[in-house]
Amino acid sequence: MESTPLTPYARLPHTYQGLHMMSSTVDAYGRAHWLLCERIAGQGTSDPYEATVVTADDGRVYETHLGAVQLYCPAFDALPDGGFVLAEKRSTVDRQHVQVFDALGRSSWTFRMGDAIEHLIADEAGGLWVGYFDEGVYGGDPLSHPGLRRWSSTGEPLWSFRPGPGLIDMSDCVALNVDGGTAWACPYMHYPLIEVLGDGTIHVRPTSVRGVRGLAVNGERVAFLTGNGRLEHGRITETAVEAEERGTLLARPDGRVPGRNAVVCRGSRIYLRERKATDWSVFDLGD
Repeated sequence: MESTPLTPYARLPHTYQGLHMMSSTVDAYGRAHWLLCERIAGQGTSDPYEATVVTADDGRVYETHLGAVQLYCPAFDALPDGGFVLAEKRSTVDRQHVQVFDALGRSSWTFRMGDAIEHLIADEAGGLWVGYFDEGVYGGDPLSHPGLRRWSSTGEPLWSFRPGPGLIDMSDCVALNVDGGTAWACPYMHYPLIEVLGDGTIHVRPTSVRGVRGLAVNGERVAFLTGNGRLEHGRITETAVEAEERGTLLARPDGRVPGRNAVVCRGSRIYLRERKATDWSVFDLGD
């Protein structure tokens, strides 16, 4: 099968390799971040600990030291004001599981935004897009039931998905892409492409793809990353996504197929990081 090579994107400097990596991401401005600590925080820990965010930005590397971190292996992202948001993926209704840090690394807000977080993506305005997996959508925490929500960085609910006539339930938000003020999502099990505009307007377009894990959007073009590492291309019309060509296999620059990986989708780009690695690669539909 024909392959599409990934491009190396960002690598954690060797001087930090001795630290424990709790999480890593690529933000709305293309900066890569690694959340590091000296010791592995135990799940359910009640003792705050220190952490360091290492940021790679266009050849520059700098640190932000976070104080009084209270979360275990959180998802996280960077905020446009220089701060960071951390969120434990699983939570109970009586526990604050989101921490927001300012640009100086001080904990400034704690709040809840629901159990079973699959995706946490901050947009350029500081809004937090959260996609939930099925145990949250059908679980006992009502904050997760919509399947896809947007929150402020201080914990205010700004928008939530609500099925209406012709709209499918968001039973499991398996893929999420945030590009400026627009979000794109694919829910299990029929994998329609859901477009959410800045004013909350929703467009749902059926697709023929299955097993979606990520997506890239560039104008009318869309590429879906499936669970077996294939890229399926299509064209977005008013009513559907039309398949354009046979899928290609996404491959590392050395030709090897990536193993289990973390995925961050922003606009025309799909960033991938193998789960036991620290470096990021990218596929850009706009190239």
